[in-house]
Amino acid sequence: MIAARQLVLALAAPLVLAAQGAPTKADIVAAARDVMTRARYATLATNGPGAQPQARIVDPMLPDKDMIVWIGTNSLTRKLAEIRANNHVTLLYFDAKGLEYVTLLGTADIVTDKTEAAKHWKAEWEPFYKKGAAGADFALIRVRANRLEVVSPSHKLVNDPPNWRPAGVNLP
Repeated sequence: MIAARQLVLALAAPLVLAAQGAPTKADIVAAARDVMTRARYATLATNGPGAQPQARIVDPMLPDKDMIVWIGTNSLTRKLAEIRANNHVTLLYFDAKGLEYVTLLGTADIVTDKTEAAKHWKAEWEPFYKKGAAGADFALIRVRANRLEVVSPSHKLVNDPPNWRPAGVNLP
């Protein structure tokens, strides 16, 4: 019943938006931050061998003020090799409860500096890395988004009915 009600609200939202005017860049970014916080986990998509997209669930840090997202990973993972070969990535957050999502499109780079690693460490990662952020098996992925797209009925941001494009903004 809740999902049906949310769908009705999402379909009605374009009428509300038309009456209120288009959302600002700040509105879209604020909504994205909220959805990303509630979603917690994200899917990171990289370009694998033969241009085959590769996707996996990651546990990213919350975005910083510039919408940069940090992700911890094992230094031997395929995703690092894929980023070295082609650093264009997509990061997708989905909040199932709110039926909302955020897509970040951008570039990634690999950071192995241990001082930087300590700044972007989550205690939840301890079981996976014997020496924590200081270990040779730990690396960071820094995702710099150049575009952000969001669908969030709770923020009155829904797909454009004629073309199904989500609300989006280009980032510096």
